[in-house]
Order: sequence, then structure tokens, then C-alpha cells
Amino acid sequence: MSHGGIHVHGPHDHAVEHSAQGGDTLASRVAVMTAILATIGAILGYQGGALQNAAMLHKNEAVLKKTEASNQWAYYQAKSNKQNLAELAVALAPKEKKDFYQQEIERYKKEKGEIKLVAEKLEGESKRSNELSDLAMHPHHRLAQALTLMQVAISLASITVLTRKKWLLWCSIGTAVAGCALWASTLFMH
Repeated sequence: MSHGGIHVHGPHDHAVEHSAQGGDTLASRVAVMTAILATIGAILGYQGGALQNAAMLHKNEAVLKKTEASNQWAYYQAKSNKQNLAELAVALAPKEKKDFYQQEIERYKKEKGEIKLVAEKLEGESKRSNELSDLAMHPHHRLAQALTLMQVAISLASITVLTRKKWLLWCSIGTAVAGCALWASTLFMH
């Protein structure tokens, strides 16, 4: 306030001038901490997205292998039908044709055995791809939780500057440490 050439600062004016001169160390520290937390959050987001993409690729591979296995089982069934017809033909055919149909039965049995091996192998590959997808998603969940904790820590830090409550800063730091611990735990997951 100015009265007769004398300028008197109010509490708000003093706080603004003090902040402008770099005297607000709390705000400066919180700003640096927020920038670090935002950087960690960006890394967590990237890693989580990469794991999610890997999980989707494995899941797609599982679906493709399952479809191929299904096609092989359909082929196996078709050979079984032909074998059944050849077995019926052995029973109904004249003597001179029975050897031919018996050879066909043996050929279909052999082909079915080969087809069965391929189908079972594809089913195994599908199962393995599903397992890899699940393995990739497990750390993804932890990374998502860690990212959420980083975002909460940033929010608490912002509120700290507004309210000047130091206990909120400690809550922010604790939340960030918990997020970092979750992040670190993903490094040991396989």
C-alpha cells in the first residue's frame, strides 16, 4: 500500500517477490522432483506399452497356430472318413479288389498318424504362445500400477506447492518410492 510516498508491502506482495527472486526452495525442489517423476512415468508408459504389444503378438501367434491345428484335425477327420469308406469297401468288394482297399486303409492310417503329429505340434505351439502372452502381461500390470503411483505422486507434489503442507511432500515421495519399487519388481519377473 502507498500512503504519502511510502510504499508498504502486504504479505501477498512479499510472497510474490520472494518467489520471483528464487527464494522459494520448496517450489523449486518440488518442480525438479515433478520433472523426474514425469520422466520416470514416461519410461513406465513406454515399457508397459512395449510389453502389451509383445503380449498381443504372442496371443495372435497362439490364435494362428490354433487355427492351423484345427485345419489339421479337419484333414485328419477327412482321412478317417476315407479310411471308413475303404473298410466298408473291403467288406463289400469282390475278392480281386479287397487287396486294393486294404492297401488304401493302411495308407490312410499312416497319413492320419502324420497329420495327428502335425496337429499336436501346432496345438503345443499355440499353448506356448498363450503362455508367453500371459508372461508378458504380468509385468505389464505392475508397470501400469507403478505408472499410476507416479501420477498420484506428481499430483501430491503439485498440491504441496499450493498448500505449503510439507507432509504432502512426504506422501508424494512415499508414493513415488512405492511406484519405483513396483517398477523394480518387474525387472526380476520372467
